[in-house]
Amino acid sequence: MKILITGGAGFIGSAVIRYVLESTDDEVINVDKLTYAGNLESLLNVENYNRYTFAQVDICDRESLEKLFEKHAPDSVMHLAAESHVDRSIDEPGEFIQTNVIGTYELLETARKYWQSLPEIKKANFRFHHISTDEVYGDLELSDPMFTETTPYSPSSPYSASKASSDHLVRAWGRTYGFPYLITNCSNNYGPYHFPEKLIPHVILNALSGKPIPVYGSGKQVRDWLFVDDHARALYRVLTQGIVGETYNIGGHNEKKNIEVVNTICELLEELVPKRAVGVSSFKDLITFVKDRPGHDIRYAIDASKIKNDLGWIPEETFESGIRKTVTWYLNNESWWQRVLSGEYQMTRVGEI
Repeated sequence: MKILITGGAGFIGSAVIRYVLESTDDEVINVDKLTYAGNLESLLNVENYNRYTFAQVDICDRESLEKLFEKHAPDSVMHLAAESHVDRSIDEPGEFIQTNVIGTYELLETARKYWQSLPEIKKANFRFHHISTDEVYGDLELSDPMFTETTPYSPSSPYSASKASSDHLVRAWGRTYGFPYLITNCSNNYGPYHFPEKLIPHVILNALSGKPIPVYGSGKQVRDWLFVDDHARALYRVLTQGIVGETYNIGGHNEKKNIEVVNTICELLEELVPKRAVGVSSFKDLITFVKDRPGHDIRYAIDASKIKNDLGWIPEETFESGIRKTVTWYLNNESWWQRVLSGEYQMTRVGEI
């Protein structure tokens, strides 16, 4: 199978590509614009596979997309390209509308016309898998039941609103044109190769450099944490075994308060790194509570029973095992994140998936 993957140089996209190339016989066409968060160094281990092709293309560029579909004739699409940082969406919402809404539209139309031109057998087997977020559902009170696939949409930020819009477009293309789609909504991802503006790598790298570790508000916001390699396995399972027109929620079964996550990272660093490296008595001394961001959701929690019951997927990593792997990876791969930080990006804000 040939899979065209958008956003394959990003955090989740690169994990999917590594999984597909290392665990299956499928071919991958990686389509990525290479914005600030795209990093081909996350794919160094697989870039020489003869089943791998990279194309630097903006998904808003219909002409280039059409040429890619014509040239590579994919059997499936996995759409991960997106602007994804909530803080950035508050500062620059237009970029999120352009990529997440207009880009999804351009990709949908390109894929639809390509799909309609296929011979009947290939047309019947074609799939368009749209990867989304649990943030489209809004937030939960601490006592509320978890998000399910039928939870009404109630996005809180420009980011989540743009992703909700893209979800609606995909479903509309399915309803109107019979387009064979799948949608997944995931909880907060973490793991190796995570861009340093996101919460977990931000905490790790600030702590290692002795900088303040900023925590929004009281740090009591609750998130469900999903190890990125578990997510990659789930996405491939949905693509290959999911029912057309269905939505599957993917979660890690790990609800944690943000402050708990920060404390856990500090404790692991106490174990793995000499305290004298940052000149403080404890990494926890670096924790600094800062003004909460606008519209900050209280809690996300995913009910992942559907994908477990229907497709047999469950996460392999607990939060304890996954966060240890993540911290250890950052300690052992300083050259990767040092090169990321040497670019235009400045670690001034902390956020989430």
